[in-house]
Amino acid sequence: MSSSLRARPQTRWWALAVLSLTQLVVVLDGTIVSIALPQAQASLGLSDGQRQWVVTAYALAFGALLLLGGRIADYLGRKRTFMIGMVGFAAASLFGGLAQEGWELILARGLQGVFAALLAPAALALLTVTFPSGRDRNTAFAVFGTVAGTGAAVGLLLGGFLTEFTDWRWCLLVNLFFVAIGVVGGALFLTESRAEGDNRYDIWGAITVTLGLGALVYGFSLAENGWGEPLTVGFLALGVVLLSLFVWIETRVAQPLLPLRVVADRVRGGAFLIQGVAGAIMIGATLYLTFHLQFVLGMGALQAGVATLPLPIATMVIAPVATRLLSVIGPRPMLIVGPLIAAVGLFLMSGITPDGSYLVQVAPGLVLLGIGMGFVFIPLQNLALTGVAPHDAGVASAVANSAMQIGGSIGLSVFTAVYAASVGGHAQSELSPWRLTDAYGWIFIVASILMVVGAVIAASMVRGSKSELMPVRTEAAVGAH
Repeated sequence: MSSSLRARPQTRWWALAVLSLTQLVVVLDGTIVSIALPQAQASLGLSDGQRQWVVTAYALAFGALLLLGGRIADYLGRKRTFMIGMVGFAAASLFGGLAQEGWELILARGLQGVFAALLAPAALALLTVTFPSGRDRNTAFAVFGTVAGTGAAVGLLLGGFLTEFTDWRWCLLVNLFFVAIGVVGGALFLTESRAEGDNRYDIWGAITVTLGLGALVYGFSLAENGWGEPLTVGFLALGVVLLSLFVWIETRVAQPLLPLRVVADRVRGGAFLIQGVAGAIMIGATLYLTFHLQFVLGMGALQAGVATLPLPIATMVIAPVATRLLSVIGPRPMLIVGPLIAAVGLFLMSGITPDGSYLVQVAPGLVLLGIGMGFVFIPLQNLALTGVAPHDAGVASAVANSAMQIGGSIGLSVFTAVYAASVGGHAQSELSPWRLTDAYGWIFIVASILMVVGAVIAASMVRGSKSELMPVRTEAAVGAH
């Protein structure tokens, strides 16, 4: 990489601020509208099924297109892709904020996901080459990981504030302010980088993986009507077939969209799977938490947003501890213990009742969930990029982000199916508070089981000594001083 493209030491911390802001925007937009859904549903006449798609459309488009976005960032240039993503994200947010029909809001959320799929991998790849090694790299990834881990909860709080004091539309329009800062900061502090050599796009790979992930997530979303329904089985089967075809294509093209070496590594593969589990919890389970706070406990939007604060606060408090522990014990113990702590918190919340106290039944579980997620997110961002070659930096970061979003969209669909089975197909307005809390309780139990699965994945796949899992210098950053 030429010296003109290297991040100057005096500006790279400003670059970290810009990139972290970007990560905050793309993560919090997964949840910022969640707490405003009751108001948006009433305003636009959304059905209960359409309501879920306001969240799912964003996560689905984001996750399904991230691989392509990562390759575009590598080839077109990461800074250039970053800036295009920023401007497009602002335009989609403006469209959504002005939506007059339910389908317009769902479409706008999908378009937000499309541009986030350009923005997010470009940002993480820029972070990787800006901080190549050493203590500064650990610090940068700790900051970035903390933002990623708390962004979903921050979205709930900000969404509550905007809904309470302005209107649900500002949950989308507020992005215009974030984008303005990001565009100016990106122009001033980010330096261009791209993959070297002859670059070609893997068109058939992009089509099969995008349609495959889309079919899979849509199939899971249909599971609320029954796992054995022909459409549910058909879309799930179609997703599996298309993704299998994608893998076959990737073994035969000269420049694959996803070099299988990126995910074939056992440690990195384990990190991606854990990222998917975490996404299911932070995107899917937190949505039903906000429903409990508003529909059962009778909280307003802002009060419900404030009630989620123990989660991000616990994560932020534990982040410095986790960062220090990372250099002492390595990532594996943290990735085993963290999900187990989160699982205990979710299990505690499964005991909610309509007449129960928030401080007794919800807050302690949120604190434990936040602590557990802190131990998960701090090592994950670093681990997922460890040992990645420079040419694969964008695609590896895309897989890390895609795992989070696809995990979130699948998780939300599964939780919705659990909810539908619990309420027997009745509309929410027909249910008593006891029936609602029983349904939400089952969702938290399933979420708790998922976190235990995450711990098992870490124990079985994230193996190796601390020095092997945390090399002093990674291949992904060669020449990027």
